Amino acid sequence: MTQPSGSCLCGAVAFAIEGEFKDFFLCHCSHCRKGSGSAHAANLFAPNARLRWLRGADSVANFQLPGTRHVRAFCRHCGSALPNEALAEGLVMVPAGCLDTPLTLRPSAHIFTASRAGWDSALEQVPAVPGSPAMPGNQAG
Repeated sequence: MTQPSGSCLCGAVAFAIEGEFKDFFLCHCSHCRKGSGSAHAANLFAPNARLRWLRGADSVANFQLPGTRHVRAFCRHCGSALPNEALAEGLVMVPAGCLDTPLTLRPSAHIFTASRAGWDSALEQVPAVPGSPAMPGNQAG
């Protein structure tokens, strides 16, 4: 099995995970929706794992929402979500979108669905566009 690895959008930060992912949750809580700017966060959890920074450890910033367990790590340059170990010793949380290696694990569950955004339902019925949609001032591609 290939060791999971990834990077941020600008390439300043790269990492590897030593260990295996056990869970893959799509979290709909309001904190994850705000932090991701989307309908949910897609986070992988690797217990008894080790996060190894391959480059740019000094470019990683952390934010913990006061009074909660909600923690986000991100690149100081581009803002990309990055892995962190802040929830518990030896538990690595990895935002699925920052992985560069293929992921075969399917999501385990949608969690905190009681907090789901009102527009987040029946999304499989929304038309799929393989590229960028045509919009004023921009060419489709």
